[in-house]
Amino acid sequence: MKTLNKCEMCGTCCRLFLICLDKKEYESKKYKTILEKYGFEKDFKKAKKYGLNLLAQKKDGSCIYLKNKICKIHKTRPRVCKEFFCKSKNKKNQNMQNLIETYKIRNLIH
Repeated sequence: MKTLNKCEMCGTCCRLFLICLDKKEYESKKYKTILEKYGFEKDFKKAKKYGLNLLAQKKDGSCIYLKNKICKIHKTRPRVCKEFFCKSKNKKNQNMQNLIETYKIRNLIH
């Protein structure tokens, strides 16, 4: 049976990781960014260097678009969110997957 590369919509990754917007996403101004109150940097290289292309977060560190454990922009979420899923066989995701599993285990115990 083939495993689907599908988001389980548990919201765990939305609470654990910073999301970097790519150039197109950043320049679209479609997403709220972490430091947008300081203005928009037109030079994407500078924006990336200073973390201006990071998706905004709530005070608890979770993604600004996460509401009641559900992504409110799931259909139009950033590319990096679309590419990541918890059951990926891709080795580049292994560290993130380990963090998610640890987080889930700790939260089941507490």
